Amino acid sequence: MILVTGGTGLVGAHLLLHLAEKENRVRAIYRQAYRIEYTMKLFSLYDKYHLFRKIEWVQADITDVSSLERAFEGVYFVYHCAALISYDPKDEKLLRKVNIEGTANIVNLCLDYSVFRLCHVSSIAALGDLAGHEKQITEETEWNPEAPHSDYALSKYGAEMEIWRGREEGLDVVIVNPGIVFGPGFWKEGSSLFFSSVKKGFPFYTKGTTGYVGVDDLVKIMIQLLRIYESGERYIVVAENLSFQDVIFNIADKVQAKKPTIEAKPWMLSLAWRWDWFCSTFFKTKRRLSKYSALALTSADFISNEKIKRQLNYEFQSMDSVIEEVVRLSKKPVTELVEYQD
Repeated sequence: MILVTGGTGLVGAHLLLHLAEKENRVRAIYRQAYRIEYTMKLFSLYDKYHLFRKIEWVQADITDVSSLERAFEGVYFVYHCAALISYDPKDEKLLRKVNIEGTANIVNLCLDYSVFRLCHVSSIAALGDLAGHEKQITEETEWNPEAPHSDYALSKYGAEMEIWRGREEGLDVVIVNPGIVFGPGFWKEGSSLFFSSVKKGFPFYTKGTTGYVGVDDLVKIMIQLLRIYESGERYIVVAENLSFQDVIFNIADKVQAKKPTIEAKPWMLSLAWRWDWFCSTFFKTKRRLSKYSALALTSADFISNEKIKRQLNYEFQSMDSVIEEVVRLSKKPVTELVEYQD
C-alpha cells in the first residue's frame, strides 16, 4: 500500500492520478471532505474519473497522531506532499506546526510502522544560500542561518531536519526540492494565481529569477526516485530558471491578456511591503506582500538541476509547453461530479 499525504493539493492529486494509472494500491489522507472534490475534478479533467475510485481515502490530520495511525496500517511507501504554503508573517506558528511538527509525526509513524521508504516534498526555499564565490545553488549549497529567510522557508528547512533525523534513526528517505510548480486544476490557489492575476490585467512585473517545473515532471520523478535504492539523497527538481517577467509575459500571450507595463523596482517593493504591513496592522487586512517576498521577487539566483538529470537521464518538459497545457486545460469544461460521501 502506498500512502499519500496532501492528496487534495496540486502535487498530491497529480501524484494520485499517476499512481492510479500504474495499478498501485493507493491510500490518501484528507482533512475536509469537500477538498476531495478538487481531486475528483482533476481526474475528470484528464478523462480518468474511473481511476479515482481506486483510491482509498482516510480522514486524518498530519498534526494529529491519533488520526494518522489508521492511515499507516499496511503501508510500505509514503509520499509526504502535505504542507502549508504562506508568506504571511502572521502564519509563523501555523507554518511551524504544520510543516515541522506535522513532518515529525509522519517520520515517527514511518518508523513505528516499518515503512520501507519516505519521499518528502520540500521546496527550493529550503535550499542553501550562495556564498560570494558561488554561481549556482545545488543540493550541496550550505544553509546560512544568518541570511534572510521567510517563515515558510524556515519551516520547510525545519521539516527537512526532521527527515534527516528519521534517516539517523533508520528510515529510508529521499527529498525532492521543486521550484514553483505549474499544473492544471486547483484554479483558485497556489501557482494558478499567476494565471488569474495576469488574465485580470495585473500591471506589475519584476526581473527576479527563480526555478519552475511542471507538475507532471515532478510526480514522474518522485515515482522513479522512490523505487531507486539510494537512501538519504536530495534532488532539486527544476525544469528552467526564468525571470518573473518572462513567465508573466508568456502567460499573458497564452491567455491573450495585456502584458504588464510597470517594472516593480526594489525601492517600489520596499515601500509596498511596508504599506502592506501598515494596512495589515491597523486595518486587519490580509498580508499580500512580505519583506522576504519582496526580496525574492528581485533576486537572481540560478538553481541547478544537473543532479536529477544525471541520476535519471531525465529531460524536462519546457515551461513554455507547460504553460500552454495549463491554459488549454483551463478552458476545458469539467463534468460536475457528485459530492464525495465518506
